[in-house]
Amino acid sequence: MKKLQRINYPQLGEVKAPYVHAVKHNDTLYVSGLTAFGTPAQREGIAAQAEAIFYQLKQITAVENITFDALIKVTIFVTSLNELTALREVLFSHFGQNLPASSLVQVNGLFSPDLHIEIEAVFATA
Repeated sequence: MKKLQRINYPQLGEVKAPYVHAVKHNDTLYVSGLTAFGTPAQREGIAAQAEAIFYQLKQITAVENITFDALIKVTIFVTSLNELTALREVLFSHFGQNLPASSLVQVNGLFSPDLHIEIEAVFATA
């Protein structure tokens, strides 16, 4: 059994809470829930916040030398289903033909009231 590798990506900023950006185990990378917190999109709608999250995910994939073709699963937490059409457009634009397994969960709120979406991701790394 390989040792777990706990990873923080400096490109995503300093983690000030009790978690790491990702954990790698064997050939799988588990990415913690990402939000648009601290980005210009933080006070915008769900589509802009999703784009900010995908920007972060692309920073991670660049460091890990993988692409979105390696995306296995996403779990998406939203505070409202009102902007679902706009969210789907963002998702299709980033996933292309390589659709991952996916769960969509509506929640009462995230850790900041101006956040509308959080995305967790699982990637294959080999």
